[in-house]
Amino acid sequence: MAAVIPVSIKTVSRRTGLTSHVIRAWERRYQAIEPERSQGRHRKYTERDVERLNLLTQAVRTGQLISRVAKMSNEELRSILENAIPDTQKGLHSEAPPESGALIEAAWHQTLDAIRSLDAHRFDSALQGALISLGDQGVLRRFIAPMARTVGALWHTGRMTAAQEHFFTASARAFIWNITRQYTVDESAPRIVVGTPSGQLHELGAVIAAAAAANAGWKVAFIGPNLPAFELAGAVQTVNANVLLLSLVYPEDDPKLPQELKSLKRLLPPHVSVIIGGRASSAYLDTIQKIGATLLSSLEDLDTNLDRLRKASFRAGAPSGL
Repeated sequence: MAAVIPVSIKTVSRRTGLTSHVIRAWERRYQAIEPERSQGRHRKYTERDVERLNLLTQAVRTGQLISRVAKMSNEELRSILENAIPDTQKGLHSEAPPESGALIEAAWHQTLDAIRSLDAHRFDSALQGALISLGDQGVLRRFIAPMARTVGALWHTGRMTAAQEHFFTASARAFIWNITRQYTVDESAPRIVVGTPSGQLHELGAVIAAAAAANAGWKVAFIGPNLPAFELAGAVQTVNANVLLLSLVYPEDDPKLPQELKSLKRLLPPHVSVIIGGRASSAYLDTIQKIGATLLSSLEDLDTNLDRLRKASFRAGAPSGL
């Protein structure tokens, strides 16, 4: 039998398109591969590891969750890939702009280039161009939100580094808050608390939702990411809000999150409405339904629910909150 020649992680990264960080994360978190170890405890990758990682990468790029496909055999992965709709048709992880038009397409590609080169000046210039073309709500819903999904997919599949994803989040957050300052809300407006629960470190989805709520006339208390249930409930009590909006982006398989959400429901007064959205939210559908929360499918869905709750508050004659 011929000796198995080990492959370096640099070579694995080049041949799969995954960053070294993602390769290790898929191994540690999902046991996607089990590389052998040298006497010095260094990983020794094989051609079989490269083949499996390529299959997993292709599956994830069709919209599959890595937490699900990592448990599949190579034969099962090939089967789902045979029936998968290509990225170009689904548009899930495509880097193509969601809007047509030369100016928007140029701004889209300029933004991606700025993210990859960590160029803050170019990033801001690109978003300013999109803002001029689309307006404040258009740039939020038709440019930044789709860009967030694209960047998240690129990071999740190893085609963008964590540093680049963090750069995008920080830069987009600053841009959103800057354009949100123009929304003036009086003290009688209904109040909403926006954040992410414990274990959810990605906050941009919550920032986008907070900006949308502010534009819809809500008095928003944005409290940031990764907060335990008692902190979220305390914030609702502090600002006298009757709506709590949570964003779930990653991970989609946190075993602790369902219990956090159930604890949160017990801590909140019965009249408080809980709204949950984000790319990972559907993975927790069972818990969301059990606690009586509303699951969002889009920003437009958020608009509909906020409008419904706002009208209900005025019918009830509430002077503030709901």
